[in-house]
Amino acid sequence: MENFLGLLRLRVRRGINLAIRDTRSSDPYVVVTMAGQKLKTRLINDTCNPEWNDELTLSITDINVPINLAVYDSDTFTGDDKMGEAEIDIRPYVECLRMGLENLPSGTVITRVQPSRTNCLSDESCCVWDNGRILQDMFLRLRNVDCGEIEVQIEWINPPGCKGVF
Repeated sequence: MENFLGLLRLRVRRGINLAIRDTRSSDPYVVVTMAGQKLKTRLINDTCNPEWNDELTLSITDINVPINLAVYDSDTFTGDDKMGEAEIDIRPYVECLRMGLENLPSGTVITRVQPSRTNCLSDESCCVWDNGRILQDMFLRLRNVDCGEIEVQIEWINPPGCKGVF
């Protein structure tokens, strides 16, 4: 792949106060899409506060393409119900990678991304140096639904032979 920049590890940690789509709860899972790629977390039954802790890996060819997350409630006899959606803009994270930082103390905050009308952040999100790598933790407010957030983390991976973002 000529335009292959690298891999992005997306850790879908948990859902918080997700919408009830069954009688008293939901059976949520997350579908992640980006530039023709589609990945899915495992299903967690009977909860509105699922703990997925699933790691999904996306191939990145264009940093301007957002990552889309859609939360669904699994139904056995009918179509799955949508429980909201969110979007991740990886450009602020890539800007941190391009700084070329090295040997920082673990826990050093590199940059802070504030919630705004143009992103799905429900709280400030920090890009943090962690033992030689840069991580960004995010709480994403779900759109098109009454309530719910998803906690995720992203991390860049540079496999051999990729162009990289530098």
